[in-house]
Amino acid sequence: MEEAVTVKVTESDRRTWHELFAAKMSEKHLARVLAINNPYFEAFLADCIELCKPDRVEVLDDSPEDREYSRRMAIEMREERPLAIPGHTYHFDGPKDQGRDREVTKYLVPKGDTLSKALKQIDRDEGLAEIRGLLDSSMKGRVMIVRFMSLGPANSIFSIPCVECTDSWYVSHSLDLLYRPGYEFFKSLGAIQNFFKVLHSAGKLTEDMVSAEPEKKRIYIDYLTETVYSVNTQYAGNSVGLKKLALRLTIRKADHEGWLAEHMFLMGVHGPNGRKTYFAGAFPSGCGKTSTAMLPGETILGDDIAYFRAVNGECRAANAESGIFGIIQNVSEESDPTIWKVLTTPGEVIFSNVLVKDGRPYWLGMGVEIPDEGLNYSGHWFKGKRDEDGEEILPAHKNARYAVALRALDNCDPELDNPNGVVLSGIMYGGRDRRAYVPVQQAFDWDHGIIMFGAALETETTFAILEAEGKMEINLMSIQDFVSIPLGRYIANNLNFAKKLVHPPAVFGVNYFLCDEHGYVNEVRDKHVWVKWMERRVHKEMSAIRCPTGLLPTYEDLRLLFREVRGKEYTVEAYRKQFTLRVPENLAKLDRVERFHRENVPDAPPQVFEILAQQRERLLEARAKFGDYIAPDQFPPE
Repeated sequence: MEEAVTVKVTESDRRTWHELFAAKMSEKHLARVLAINNPYFEAFLADCIELCKPDRVEVLDDSPEDREYSRRMAIEMREERPLAIPGHTYHFDGPKDQGRDREVTKYLVPKGDTLSKALKQIDRDEGLAEIRGLLDSSMKGRVMIVRFMSLGPANSIFSIPCVECTDSWYVSHSLDLLYRPGYEFFKSLGAIQNFFKVLHSAGKLTEDMVSAEPEKKRIYIDYLTETVYSVNTQYAGNSVGLKKLALRLTIRKADHEGWLAEHMFLMGVHGPNGRKTYFAGAFPSGCGKTSTAMLPGETILGDDIAYFRAVNGECRAANAESGIFGIIQNVSEESDPTIWKVLTTPGEVIFSNVLVKDGRPYWLGMGVEIPDEGLNYSGHWFKGKRDEDGEEILPAHKNARYAVALRALDNCDPELDNPNGVVLSGIMYGGRDRRAYVPVQQAFDWDHGIIMFGAALETETTFAILEAEGKMEINLMSIQDFVSIPLGRYIANNLNFAKKLVHPPAVFGVNYFLCDEHGYVNEVRDKHVWVKWMERRVHKEMSAIRCPTGLLPTYEDLRLLFREVRGKEYTVEAYRKQFTLRVPENLAKLDRVERFHRENVPDAPPQVFEILAQQRERLLEARAKFGDYIAPDQFPPE
């Protein structure tokens, strides 16, 4: 793979750029640029200005005054509007700008370089010409806002300095909620060349201040210059470049430097005698990721992106972000009391693509009666309203979101900004699998878990992605869309990472969506029991039984945990319904997983097919002995 390009800068270049900056900035903002004293940043900024042609440029620092200014401008420019509860605002994206758009999100791949054919890509020269053409003069009549942020705690082994130039005050405000400030950090670094760069323009706007040309939406990632380009979109997953867009760059950086960047939450799980154990979890959108990370009584360290580093034989982890851009559908007072409190009390929150009526936001599955009319992303909404294709428009979008700083949550973990991260003891992979995997199981070892729960992660597509729902697909480690290196190399990096560790984290597979003919076999709140079992397993305080797909909980241990966690009796009937091994469904799953890797991962490590074959052999042996559907108590203890 090609290495990042090196920018050559002369003093003559800098003098020209400083004249350009002086023409576009007040003395205060120019002084902030010059204080950084980084010619490579200046080169990026000058290119952004010359390309987008803003009327003026404002450079914001880390001060509370600039944070409040950004929030106020988002309201003044009508990108956000106030709600009745102090500090709460709402934002609408256009009807065709409601989620990550796979079709127009592509890697810019230089000639001679290759990425997995499972990834969207375009020739770098062609893609740059296209997106720079769309960005040309896109900020005429507007302000370019320059923001500095840190991915990971600033001044730590996890830190990645970042700059985003945008013409959206909503994006600027979102950055303040979701990321750590980075201006002072950037000033301390001197003339570094390697930092992440984002250039975003919402493009032409409608009277309602939403992107008017979604058909010209493009989100391109240039990994040679560590730059994200985004245009004709406002949806934060496309425009806040430090989210999944920067994750693509981070994966490549981690590959070069020997660590892991993962699409995972981080949480602290309490055990006996005041113990707290840290877990990470990878779940595709709509599969229970945030609700797991936010379990009542536990602590949350992050809900989306985690960095792992091997430090003195330990796996240490940190949250790349410091806020949550969460799906709000089905957040209710009963199921998510901590989030509900933040969403219903004064404080800084941005709601997006919800229904608004009388200054109050409404969303799907919130557990209260929703008005029959109000304001949503389609304009004035009323029950029965249909779109141009005749499809009924719901009161709120299924992918409606909230943005909030983690520190606003009562259960925010105190180690959020620890520059050394936290010691990670367990990893869970969870998909939306109606047919095969049991609700919780532990891998036999690291390699088995990475491949059979991570690289084999299968789920139904959901509303967070702009395509048909309900389609079964492999979503490798819940990160497949974001991998900017060959997929086989990414799997190998995960397998090899454990070799740097004295005690690798235990690996678990979870599935909250297993069904029988009557529906789901476990309740929404049962996930807390599964998480508590994992915590006890990490410390070898609960036993397990060995089945062909992994280590399962015993009935006795779950009966104890259901009493402790849920205050209810757990029956043998429920246990057998949840943990019966479904051999035909698991064999079919293996077929799909193997076909995916043979077709899409030409460089897959040999361990992938070895471990798939071993699992198949175990399943066939069990079927020959016990039949197609095997109750868990048929299997021996580990």
